[in-house]
Amino acid sequence: MINMNPIKQFQSETTERIEKQGENKSLIEAKNSFVVESIKSGYSYNFKWMGRPIIQYPQDIIAMQEIIWSLKPDLIIETGIAHGGSLILYASLLELIGHGEVIGIDIDIREHNRMEIENHSMFKRITLIQGSSTDEDIVNQVRKKTIGKKTVLVLLDSNHTHEHVLNELKHYAPMVTIGSYCVVFDTVVEELPSEIYNDRSWDVGNNPKTAVWEYLKQNENFVIDKQIDNQLLISVAPDGYLKRIK
Repeated sequence: MINMNPIKQFQSETTERIEKQGENKSLIEAKNSFVVESIKSGYSYNFKWMGRPIIQYPQDIIAMQEIIWSLKPDLIIETGIAHGGSLILYASLLELIGHGEVIGIDIDIREHNRMEIENHSMFKRITLIQGSSTDEDIVNQVRKKTIGKKTVLVLLDSNHTHEHVLNELKHYAPMVTIGSYCVVFDTVVEELPSEIYNDRSWDVGNNPKTAVWEYLKQNENFVIDKQIDNQLLISVAPDGYLKRIK
């Protein structure tokens, strides 16, 4: 009998573990409890990337690292900037890869955040655009940036209402190249107790996940990458890692 290549064997074992993990009821129950309590405590606000607050679960940070390292995109488009930590993360990975640009879009780039981002060593790979991500002029401006790009990755993390995210999906998902992803963050809202975000305009039944479900009814170019969901378990983006297949 010929032994399997050890690298391929480890990859096969990892795939099998991930699949079983997605069926582990005890682990999923523990995950659900952790996610609810961690959101109540503001857990995801505790992390930084190269000095900038990133406001993500470490699991999603790792997932994005794996996606970017695998795809080596020419262009990453992110809606929603906040403190800029995710922009710095993506730019730093592109710097290691040796090519690529990040576009960050936000309706309100606060001056203190803009200053910190622009003074960061990774800003050389970042372009900031202030304005609504669904404004036609901004969409057209970004679309022009995709011309000639071999691999484009899109990340949606701005206003989390159903209407806004669905509008973003209609505008930006078509910019994603085949084999790449449109990642929709904060789909986890649909899995949380109602009114946990009592100071926000989104809630159960009106959030990024409901927008994803609606978009996929109308579009067969994307599928939910369930392997990523099963791998991470703890994530703000369950059902949000959308892979373009055609």
